[in-house]
Amino acid sequence: MILSHVGIIADLLWHQIPTHHKNVELGDFVVMPNHIHGILIINKPLNNANDVGMDHVQTGHALSPRFQNIGKNTISSIVGSYKSAVTKHANRLEYPHQWQKLFYDNIIKDNNQYQRISDYIVSNPEN
Repeated sequence: MILSHVGIIADLLWHQIPTHHKNVELGDFVVMPNHIHGILIINKPLNNANDVGMDHVQTGHALSPRFQNIGKNTISSIVGSYKSAVTKHANRLEYPHQWQKLFYDNIIKDNNQYQRISDYIVSNPEN
């Protein structure tokens, strides 16, 4: 896949998500001509009885201005802050860009489902 200017921004900022969101790892990811596919792995810390669950990510560190609107650190806020950061940088560089308002998310329940989704993401550019 040959990335556009906005595609390069989207790729670079996706890989920065774990530095802005504690307890988040990245699975497979691809930038397509008009959308992205990616896996966010949310790790629940085991050492704090006050943790809120697998669908929330706590942050206890300073955030750079690149990612804004962190909110409650749900999947929605992680994706929202990512989309906002990409938009901000694309606009600053005067690259035309517009996200879809919504996004599709799915909780991966087992290794087989993870592998099917991962294979889909990796093979998507070929298709």
